[in-house]
Amino acid sequence: MNVAYKTTPLDALAVNGQRLWDSLMEMAKIGATPKGGVCRLALTDLDREGRDLFVRWAKEAGCTISVDQMGNVFARRAGQDDTLPPVITGSHADSQPTGGRFDGIYGVLGGLEVIRSLNDHGIATRRAIEVVIWTNEEGSRFAPAMVSSGVFAGVFSLEYGLSRTDVDGRTLGQELERIGYAGDVPCGGRPIHAAYELHIEQGPILETEGRTIGVVTHAQGQRWYEVVFTGQESHAGPTPMPRRRDALLGAARVVDLVNRIGHRHAPYACATVGMLQVHPNSRNVIPGRVFFTVDLRHPDDAVLARMDQELREGIATIAADAKLETTRFEQIFYYAPVTFDTSCVAAVRAATERFGYSHRDMVSGAGHDACYLAQVAPTSMIFVPCVGGISHNEIEDATPEWITAGANVLLHAMLERAQS
Repeated sequence: MNVAYKTTPLDALAVNGQRLWDSLMEMAKIGATPKGGVCRLALTDLDREGRDLFVRWAKEAGCTISVDQMGNVFARRAGQDDTLPPVITGSHADSQPTGGRFDGIYGVLGGLEVIRSLNDHGIATRRAIEVVIWTNEEGSRFAPAMVSSGVFAGVFSLEYGLSRTDVDGRTLGQELERIGYAGDVPCGGRPIHAAYELHIEQGPILETEGRTIGVVTHAQGQRWYEVVFTGQESHAGPTPMPRRRDALLGAARVVDLVNRIGHRHAPYACATVGMLQVHPNSRNVIPGRVFFTVDLRHPDDAVLARMDQELREGIATIAADAKLETTRFEQIFYYAPVTFDTSCVAAVRAATERFGYSHRDMVSGAGHDACYLAQVAPTSMIFVPCVGGISHNEIEDATPEWITAGANVLLHAMLERAQS
């Protein structure tokens, strides 16, 4: 897009907060749920509708669109020297089954608002600016999470990413084809000058402390596991307690073990069993097989490794005591704690201070596409509060003032790098 360059005083440069809010509310109509949230699982028809709306808005803002082999959508606003590596921003458009209106999509539409605002002020940037939708960040339909940004960063192979399956056996690649977002652009392998991700905090710290902006300096490392305990199904009445091989009893003990591991490594550790599938799931049959998941997180990789060892040793002991077989124990997802780029973090902090927003440095407890992107590009994140710290929930909420503030910080941080 050709935009005449204007000298706009930085103090006067801000986003159109009402337009951004209206865009978020319009997008939230796609997959709207009864309690005010959204359900746009990755690569469903609703996800396609959300992508299509973003693409239409981006084209109206003068962007060109490209889609890579993992279905990541890039909206590009040309720079004065289009041979230079771009400055990028974005997040994801997929949601949890009972997700909120801001998780992920705020970072996408906040990036679009940066482009719209630059257009409003007639500002041309030396480098191109790109806004990206990363495919399947949530991992709620295709595990693991953040798989497409992982392919982009070279953490996973393209074949691995496209072969991920949902509970019905459909592959990610098949669903990309079905909804029309199987692109032909190579996934990754190109230089990026700087990258930013704007997101709600998904925790209570900013709101509790009355801060408007979280300057994200680090992100916790994560390990995800899938485990299967196998015992023996038997009648709940005639089978004496000492003779039972109750797979659910073993899983219940692991739930307690995981909780104790989290508390043992407080205050920064998080440890969760989030999914249990019991077979045969009958009220008068002793469970003979249980599938469950474990999620361990910590910002110190050495501590995360100790948590891993405690989990492995504890599961072995529990299985032996309950006379169970551990027929599966697999770590399906791992990334080390992330230290974000100091120059990008400094740009975020400077933009925050320019507006006089209250702020604090933060460690992200959640995984984000920025965590993988940080392996191949200077990267940082910007957090704004969410009401009650609640996310991954239909009642997830934020105020227009917070939403506008985060986008203002993103605008100035990106502009600083895009002109360099």
